[in-house]
Amino acid sequence: MRGRGNARSSRALGVSWCPATWHPRLDMGRLHRPRSSTSYRNLPQLFLFFLFVGPFSCLGSYSRATELLYSLNEGLPAGVLIGSLAEDLRLLPRSAGRPDPQSQLPERTGAEWNPPLSFSLASRGLSGQYVTLDNRSGELHTSAQEIDREALCVEGGGGTAWSGSVSISSSPSDSCLLLLDVLVLPQEYFRFVKVKIAIRDINDNAPQFPVSQISVWVPENAPVNTRLAIEHPAVDPDIGINGVQTYRLLDYHGMFTLDVEENENGERTPYLIVMGALDRETQDQYVSIIIAEDGGSPPLLGSATLTIGISDINDNCPLFTDSQINVTVYGNATVGTPIAAVQAVDKDLGTNAQITYSYSQKVPQASKDLFHLDENTGVIKLFSKIGGSVLQSHKLTILANGPGCIPAVITALVSIIKVIFRPPEIVPRYIANEIDGVVYLKELEPVNTPIAFFTIRDPEGKYKVNCYLDGEGPFRLSPYKPYNNEYLLETAKPMDYELQQFYEVAVVAWNSEGFHVKRVIKVQLLDDNDNAPIFLQPLIELTIEENNTPNAFLTKLYATDADSEERGQVSYFLGPDAPSYFSLDSVTGILTVSTQLDREEKEKYRYTVRAVDCGKPPRESVATVALTVLDKNDNSPRFINKDFSFFVPENFPGYGEIGVISVTDADAGRNGWVALSVVNQSDIFVIDTGKGMLRAKVSLDREQQSSYTLWVEAVDGGEPALSSTAKITILLLDINDNPPLVLFPQSNMSYLLVLPSTLPGSPVTEVYAVDKDTGMNAVIAYSIIGRRGPRPESFRIDPKTGNITLEEALLQTDYGLHRLLVKVSDHGYPEPLHSTVMVNLFVNDTVSNESYIESLLRKEPEINIEEKEPQISIEPTHRKVESVSCMPTLVALSVISLGSITLVTGMGIYICLRKGEKHPREDENLEVQIPLKGKIDLHMRERKPMDISNI
Repeated sequence: MRGRGNARSSRALGVSWCPATWHPRLDMGRLHRPRSSTSYRNLPQLFLFFLFVGPFSCLGSYSRATELLYSLNEGLPAGVLIGSLAEDLRLLPRSAGRPDPQSQLPERTGAEWNPPLSFSLASRGLSGQYVTLDNRSGELHTSAQEIDREALCVEGGGGTAWSGSVSISSSPSDSCLLLLDVLVLPQEYFRFVKVKIAIRDINDNAPQFPVSQISVWVPENAPVNTRLAIEHPAVDPDIGINGVQTYRLLDYHGMFTLDVEENENGERTPYLIVMGALDRETQDQYVSIIIAEDGGSPPLLGSATLTIGISDINDNCPLFTDSQINVTVYGNATVGTPIAAVQAVDKDLGTNAQITYSYSQKVPQASKDLFHLDENTGVIKLFSKIGGSVLQSHKLTILANGPGCIPAVITALVSIIKVIFRPPEIVPRYIANEIDGVVYLKELEPVNTPIAFFTIRDPEGKYKVNCYLDGEGPFRLSPYKPYNNEYLLETAKPMDYELQQFYEVAVVAWNSEGFHVKRVIKVQLLDDNDNAPIFLQPLIELTIEENNTPNAFLTKLYATDADSEERGQVSYFLGPDAPSYFSLDSVTGILTVSTQLDREEKEKYRYTVRAVDCGKPPRESVATVALTVLDKNDNSPRFINKDFSFFVPENFPGYGEIGVISVTDADAGRNGWVALSVVNQSDIFVIDTGKGMLRAKVSLDREQQSSYTLWVEAVDGGEPALSSTAKITILLLDINDNPPLVLFPQSNMSYLLVLPSTLPGSPVTEVYAVDKDTGMNAVIAYSIIGRRGPRPESFRIDPKTGNITLEEALLQTDYGLHRLLVKVSDHGYPEPLHSTVMVNLFVNDTVSNESYIESLLRKEPEINIEEKEPQISIEPTHRKVESVSCMPTLVALSVISLGSITLVTGMGIYICLRKGEKHPREDENLEVQIPLKGKIDLHMRERKPMDISNI
């Protein structure tokens, strides 16, 4: 396509320079705007340029500098017309018309400049990359190198960078100029032209965030309406309305909203606004998608993941789950043995959750010296040996201290049991990994996995010792044969980290004296990647309207993984059967479509998506996406043919079926419902909307109108409705429903005087008739079927022309009235129609008694009807019968075959006439077409005789 940029020439200062003179002249260009100071800053360069070309320019009568300004969109293809320098400088030939009053060029008398003008760039530079200049016509076109405004004009200062004859200028007002210097030669017409091409921006860049993950931290005590600037706003290389206009969140979580502020430079910064009370202990972060949208049509989008972290404040204090614990210590317990542990919980994080433990001031110093409390772990250990004078009961009040909090209180009641005999001993030997009294097992360890050996013995050596396992868990303790007092602790059932992660059991030993010893075993399960991600729904059914905007949001996939840490982190991927224009964010699970979908092209899409965890080896699950494209009324009804033609015989009955108008609509549902109506001539024709059947309300007569042209409109049921029209041509086929009409003689009472001296072969009169039908139905044949008179066989009628001629010389006995009954018949099918007329010929020298002749005419003639068909040759009139003897045979053959070919011949002639044979040659026309004018006005009048002679 050949387009033209918006050309505007500014009124600039033209400079005519010679070594001795310097004076300005006003240019003939159109005023655009005052010249900026940049142009004056370039005057030194122009001065140096004219120092070079000055001697040559002085050879001409003058020289001038002119400035032209054009504008065009970026991204245009090669060959687009930017402007014509010859036209815009008014240098076109003026072979006719008055001269330009503003032009200072010499007047020309020819149609061309002599010598011819030449246009060229002052130097090549970068010109070949972006523009081409026709040296003869001065037309400036875009080159094969596409102009990219964002690449040419980097955002920055407003100066101009020249490179030879081409430069790029970027001003603070967001204008981007391509500058060229053009020379117009020869020297007598020399002109120095500065061309500025303003590059207009188009929306060819989508907003883009500099990072894909944006984090914002909000204190949990932030009040409502707190505003937080979101760093890393989106960047759009486009300018103006095509730049970033607004931001929005895909999910506001009911807690936030977005606002956009614009600074003095027009930069827009999104601000996150808190809309509800936050609690880090309830939810410590919110994840959403921030979307930047520009103002183009259609708008382009950019997105990034926005993570809103809730920072902790010290709004929680330490709490104990119990207010009191009971502890039993045997009097022979070893120093350093942990007897109990207290633990408080603070829901805050970091330093806000640091807890230290201490005894209350109410605790006696003796109890403090006997039992040591670890201020960091809350573990109580036996600090010194229990003597005989030690109290049997101790009440330890323990405080849990947090920063800025009132201490939480728990009481430990310690009971000391004095023993005379030593209790049984439990000696563990761990097989599984044990650290600080905690055994670590993988959840997928098989049943019967050994954990530890326990040796049970009586220090006194005289009591029987038994043991058992106390506590809930998938473990069992059984004697290890063949050894005595050896027990094996092992797994008894499969373990599942996702059901329970921690177990605490105890090995209890007692002797026959009733002494009990307990050894607590803590088991921590380690997670294995034994769970695949699970989609909430195995079949994800989606809908979207066709003609959607690019990068349209479809849904956010979500799959859960019961495993922990990286084994439970899920990534999302498209299956191999997914079309390329669908995109799935692997982190957020947001499913989008990058292109417009067309329901008429494809209505349903079905493909798989995968959820994969980060375990080793990774596990995955598959779901099916079923996308249905909803219909929009974007297709007009479409007729199968642009034009419909129907051939209908005339006298077709009213509301008879003429033909079916077939129309389709590619849309679905109500949008694809089509209603048909006749636009014009609806008083004659009607169309059945459901079947598309065209009918005529009345019977059609070809003799009144041979064809009808209708326009049928198809309207669909969409909102708004779309429509289309088709042309319908109805051609009426002739039926033989009109007998020939005799125009001459005008009545059966007319007569004609025939002189006895009339020579044989002379024409006497004629019978002239017409038929309103067409084709073979209008081919007329004439014949004499009845005669009366002295010798009526003396007259013969031409079956084709109706001319009546004298066959034999008239005798004396032939005087009197001769009456001929003429039959005028057409060649219609299936039944020819005819009319009759009486031709009266009065043979005499004169008419002496008209009343006598009229009395003869009033008498009913006794005429015997001859059953004789008219014999006419249906051949072109220019052909002559070469042999008279062949004529009866040819006529007979024609009559026999006439019945079978009449209909086909009539339709063929009609179609030929309609399809262009509007001017058939006279020698090939089979129809008898006799004009009405001139045929009726013959030399025969009713009751007025006329002399016929050969003189």
